[in-house]
Amino acid sequence: MKKIGKQTISLNNSPVITGWFSIVGPKEGEGPLNKYFDVVLEDSVFGEASWEKAESKLIQTSVEGAISKAGLSINDIDYIFAGDLLNQCTSSCFGLRALNISFFGIYGACSTMAESMLLSSVFVDGEYGENIVAATSSHFCSAERQFRFPLEYGGTRPETSQRTVTGSGAVVISKKGNGPKIKRVTPGKIVDLGIKDANNMGAAMAPAAADTLIAFLDDTGEDINSYDMILTGDLGKIGSDLLKEIILRNGYKTDKLYDCGLLIFDLESQDAHSGGSGCGCSASVLSGYIMQNLISKRIRKMLFIATGALMSPTTTQQGENIPGIAHLIEITCD
Repeated sequence: MKKIGKQTISLNNSPVITGWFSIVGPKEGEGPLNKYFDVVLEDSVFGEASWEKAESKLIQTSVEGAISKAGLSINDIDYIFAGDLLNQCTSSCFGLRALNISFFGIYGACSTMAESMLLSSVFVDGEYGENIVAATSSHFCSAERQFRFPLEYGGTRPETSQRTVTGSGAVVISKKGNGPKIKRVTPGKIVDLGIKDANNMGAAMAPAAADTLIAFLDDTGEDINSYDMILTGDLGKIGSDLLKEIILRNGYKTDKLYDCGLLIFDLESQDAHSGGSGCGCSASVLSGYIMQNLISKRIRKMLFIATGALMSPTTTQQGENIPGIAHLIEITCD
């Protein structure tokens, strides 16, 4: 059995991250991680006729870039696991349709990067493929149009809200090669504590992040302080503070907690309110800033816990709660 405890899976063959690529929009490029992204766009349209088409181009660009950086060709890729925030994962479907690679469209909201990496790693570890791509994307303008109000409406966002990142990230996970290794993964459970405020997704996702992190620690017996970094997806300022409070109440204390939504924007100088969000937030930070730190060995052992708010415009309008989910990936540099 490769299953450890209740939720965690041990990947005995240690799949390798052999390629990675990140692309972000102009506002993200103005943030503190500017130099770590492969591409920073000059505008949010990316030469396309709509924001939705621009997002499809984002994920296509990141996938092709990751494959190229892995030293592979399209024909070397066995499968792609990808998804996004738009209805029916259209950004991924339309962006990757021309690649002619077996495709799994997945939806984990903003946890999609970790979910796609988790599934890709399990496939590689089980020897169902040698090279698999995990990818996702989001776009501020397309997400606002779908989940909130068109930009022309000019609605005011409360301080608890987060800004959807315009960006995409992709990684190639391989059976062999050089790069950081994925040792263990913990699929998350749906956690619903009754949060209904769509402008406070950090509060909805933080309990799920804590649940998955504690499950991993319980399953493996690991010391939380043995990691150089515990990186959540996009809890933002409010969600990150809540996560620290929850794990402290459960007997865990650490100063290694970081959040992609807080890293990608400068909250003092950029109008991002509580921080960044969206599938492209954790994807671009991981595929840019984090991968460069892993390769340079400044980070040797980390947990990546992408978080997602499982809502839709329909459920929000019908007064439903916002359940959260978080998936965990353990990455090491031996």
